[in-house]
Amino acid sequence: MANYQQALNLFSDPQHLALLARLQRGIEKEGLRCSPQGIISQKPHPQGLGSALTHPSITTDYSEALLEFITPVFASAHEAHAYLNIAHRFAYKQLDGELIWPSSMPCILQGEMSIPIAHYGSSNIGQLKHVYRHGLWHRYGRTMQTISGIHYNFSLPAEIWPLLQANDERGDQYSPQSYISARYFGLIRNFRRYSWLLMYLFGASPAVCSTFLAGRDHKLDRLYEHTLYAPYATSLRMSDLGYQNNAQSDLMVCHNTIDSYIKTLSKAISAPVQAYDEIGLQDEHGHYKQLNTNLLQIENEYYSDIRPKRVARNGEKPLQALDKYGVEYIEVRCTDVNPFIPLGIDVPQMQFMDVFLTWCLLQPSPDIDEDEYWRIKRNQQHTVMEGRRPGLMLEQKDDTISLQSWGMQLLDEMKELATMMDRASGETFHADSLGQQRLKLADSRLTPSAQVLQQLQEKEIEFAELTRQQAEQHRKTLSENLGPQVHQQWLQMARDSIAAQEALEQSDTQPFAEYLAHYLQR
Repeated sequence: MANYQQALNLFSDPQHLALLARLQRGIEKEGLRCSPQGIISQKPHPQGLGSALTHPSITTDYSEALLEFITPVFASAHEAHAYLNIAHRFAYKQLDGELIWPSSMPCILQGEMSIPIAHYGSSNIGQLKHVYRHGLWHRYGRTMQTISGIHYNFSLPAEIWPLLQANDERGDQYSPQSYISARYFGLIRNFRRYSWLLMYLFGASPAVCSTFLAGRDHKLDRLYEHTLYAPYATSLRMSDLGYQNNAQSDLMVCHNTIDSYIKTLSKAISAPVQAYDEIGLQDEHGHYKQLNTNLLQIENEYYSDIRPKRVARNGEKPLQALDKYGVEYIEVRCTDVNPFIPLGIDVPQMQFMDVFLTWCLLQPSPDIDEDEYWRIKRNQQHTVMEGRRPGLMLEQKDDTISLQSWGMQLLDEMKELATMMDRASGETFHADSLGQQRLKLADSRLTPSAQVLQQLQEKEIEFAELTRQQAEQHRKTLSENLGPQVHQQWLQMARDSIAAQEALEQSDTQPFAEYLAHYLQR
């Protein structure tokens, strides 16, 4: 839509307004298992949690020690948060004294080989996931993969799309699904323009344990013997420290249309890289070192702060599903784990995310050219490395503007939408959350990143020890027993997932080499 106000006016009808109370969201939240001393766990994924391959809500990411909690899709932020709470409480009953590390930057590491790569059993899909992670190790090292984050999956209710399309002057140029995809890509472009605001408001990783950077060059300052930091940083996780990938540095994936996105990403998946060719596909014992020697083994290797998504069917690859059926939802990937919150995220943050993402979708969203692409990257990097620096200026088209002024302007633009969302749900949570973010822009000391540094300096304590103490506190908060019925339900989910993995392994008769060749050819 060319006009944001016109889009808002559609929701003045009470029937249409109700649609704003039915936004869909789900959460994927990561956290390292560690010893009571704050050292990365060497234990396998706890049997009591079920199968990391087939459990719908508790799995692992890169490392065997890196738990990932996944909620279903909910039409309420409160319900999504409550589910995440139950998952954590159940997990703690199975952890045998271990802690869940409550920060995006990792706990104490004891060298790269102290980071165990996740195992998923002997099935072909399990082996594929394991080999892919071996590839990440050989390409980028294991240490980088210990960073945790929160992914926020977001979509609009199906009934909203015909309303938007019917009132869009260009709506008749699209089929219903292609219109949905085009609007989600508009959201993605605006998100990329303004995601620096999220990193300022919610970034919570200005410091790191020195074991994370052992043997690596960096420009961080030393706070204590084992603590490195940048004085005005908001999210080291989202900086070059967090994801070093020289081969990907020149990769420009185009988000202007779904076709250009699929084309540019597909090209990267099939582009050979000499350095990866030199790593080789298998070792002398025939064990796979990576899935292939291309720029990206699979599309998931492309690092981005936001992705268009479609649930794949019948073993399809994500890009194939996206190409066939269009965008179903978007995945926001720039959210740090807040160490001061037991679950790493709270309901007010989720409700601000809903306002921000809906605003990104309803706003006009022109294509991003190469100049703007690099301007966006510079604004993001300035924000993550020095977002709290007084007077920090960001690039706005051909001019500059202070981060605070621009942030306040954006919040002002979101105010009417937040009010409408509150009216739809009969509450004031969205407007209240907007007010909380306004306070952070007015006073950077209220941001999570500033609070982390304040705690480190006031207590004169190492990053790893401060975070370990937070982990202990959160374990106590999450130690309340689940109701007997809920506990039994989660025990059954764990047992069912183990049975599902065993059935998968027994039914797999195709040799892995054949399976992999077929998978990569599709």
